[in-house]
Amino acid sequence: MVQDTFMKTWMYLIKKGKIDLMKAFLYRILNNLIVDQYRKNKTASLDVLLEKGYEPSMNPSERLMNALDGKKALLLIQRLPQKYQKVMRMRYVQDLSLKEMSLITGESKNTLAVQLHRGLAKLKLLYTRA
Repeated sequence: MVQDTFMKTWMYLIKKGKIDLMKAFLYRILNNLIVDQYRKNKTASLDVLLEKGYEPSMNPSERLMNALDGKKALLLIQRLPQKYQKVMRMRYVQDLSLKEMSLITGESKNTLAVQLHRGLAKLKLLYTRA
């Protein structure tokens, strides 16, 4: 990484880049390279693990509990105010992204994200009471 830092600095200087403080500039490049390296080392996807022979085990009773919890959550969505019901169904039942939801509803992604956040908070309250 140190070698890459100096190479990037050299290339920047060749392109007529101006450096005020060399030490700070080198530190920033090295820090960016460390962050890039960290981001590259993501965990393996489930598909890759399955191809290598990994089989996740799930207890049948655990699967049943998850299904029942999901059905309970779907029923509780119906008890939310209408504007939260709409976005919760789009996001968690239809599995739409914020961008897709924004295109459908005409509302901004930020507005939808706020509604989802508030809807989830209300749903959690309903879930713990039920």
